[in-house]
Amino acid sequence: MKTTYIHTSLISRALLAFSLICVALASTRSTASDRPNILWIIVDDMSANLSCYGETVIQTPHLDRLAADGIKFTNAFVTAPVCSTNRSAFITGMYQTTIGSHHHRSGRGDAKIVLPDSVRPVPEYFQEAGYYTAITGWPNKDRSNRGKTDYNFEWDTAMYDGPDWSKRKPGQPFFAQVQLPGGKHRGGDLEGNRNFVKRMKAETGSVTDPNDVTLPPYYLDDPVIREDWAAYLDSVRLTDRFVGDIVQRLKDEGDWENTVVLFMTDHGISHARGKQFLYEEGIHVPLIVSGGELPKGNVREDLVEHIDIAALSLGLAGIEIPGYMQAQDILADDYAPRDAIFSARDRCDETVEHMRCVRTERYKYIRNFLPDRPHMQPNRYKDSKDIVKTLRAAYEAGKLNEIQASLFVPTRPKEELYDLKNDPFEINNLAASPKHKKTLSKLRGQLDDWIERTGDKGPESMARYDSDMAVYIKSRGSDPVQKDILIKNIATMKRWASEGK
Repeated sequence: MKTTYIHTSLISRALLAFSLICVALASTRSTASDRPNILWIIVDDMSANLSCYGETVIQTPHLDRLAADGIKFTNAFVTAPVCSTNRSAFITGMYQTTIGSHHHRSGRGDAKIVLPDSVRPVPEYFQEAGYYTAITGWPNKDRSNRGKTDYNFEWDTAMYDGPDWSKRKPGQPFFAQVQLPGGKHRGGDLEGNRNFVKRMKAETGSVTDPNDVTLPPYYLDDPVIREDWAAYLDSVRLTDRFVGDIVQRLKDEGDWENTVVLFMTDHGISHARGKQFLYEEGIHVPLIVSGGELPKGNVREDLVEHIDIAALSLGLAGIEIPGYMQAQDILADDYAPRDAIFSARDRCDETVEHMRCVRTERYKYIRNFLPDRPHMQPNRYKDSKDIVKTLRAAYEAGKLNEIQASLFVPTRPKEELYDLKNDPFEINNLAASPKHKKTLSKLRGQLDDWIERTGDKGPESMARYDSDMAVYIKSRGSDPVQKDILIKNIATMKRWASEGK
């Protein structure tokens, strides 16, 4: 894998770019009689492995064209590396840790999660402004399938008028979300990978050769992992084709010229060190905003957060952005570039976790609040993947080097500090380095300030955990093996908590 990470000095160039972009955006800020359609394309489980982002093994012509016609953000990050917490954040423009939706698939049981009184999902604002709101899967021939939501809080399904924007009134603008499976196409095991590859061969005439894959150094070079990564890259190719279909539909129906398309993934690749973790593989995502009267061919290198799509979309539609919103309109003429982004990992399924990070242009600081546990804690979802089984077996056989084994050792450091300019794969932890003491102290302070300033809700109560686990166990009732694994993992979580781990 070759993904480009840019760590040059940004602020002066960013400010110049902003001044030029803002001139072009002046005509984009809509009037009541000429409001653009806003279309979000949200993809599951995919990192920035697009050719326009530096990937060389595959080509993504449709997304490359979308980027060339608009603005490509090279330093976009999610505030949570798993779907439900991430989606709860971007649909409200709020940090998931602030609104209490930061535990994956939470609020499903008797203990519900309700948004703070002032906070509302973005589609409600679009509805009130006269927009038709839609959410759909793709492809969907009859266009009757509502797409993925996965929000952790209680919400009114009426905030979506329907599954497809074709049902809107004549002349009515639309705000729509198209949900794509992305990396989920390939499945979690070799059988799923191979079935998907057969499909790709039949539909496109070609597939990615596992021998062409370059794995990150923190993974074992193993045929199983190579085959999985090749299938993942084919899922990116399929996603690119779907994006081309969506754009063509807009053109065929006469909507392209007045539609702003936003392309983003909900977190990075589902892999051992990707999804659910705060390393670059888990939180660095592609973000492309294109169409309408936006400037063409712009590349933005400043740090942005995925929740910003809420504010920038309202801004493009001429809708007032609520003052409470933590998202920023990164296309506004008064936008000031961030000096850091923040991300958080909490419980995923049955696995209790508590991690926070701050990332600047050059450095990343990760705080592990549960250092007496391994990074790769027991987790039914991840442990069922052949890639994780392969890595764990290699660890137990003593075949992993120190870096590759770091996910599986019994404990982990309380703090991690990485120099992303010199160490883009986050291999060398500098937290104990005397040379980086000042940097460590500064980032500690930034993270502490963010936690306090945003009202980070932290760990969940045992009552809420039990409430959601009851639902989770019930959902596995038809598979006694998986249900047994889940029950054992829950017991482990509770035992470790009682031991102070």
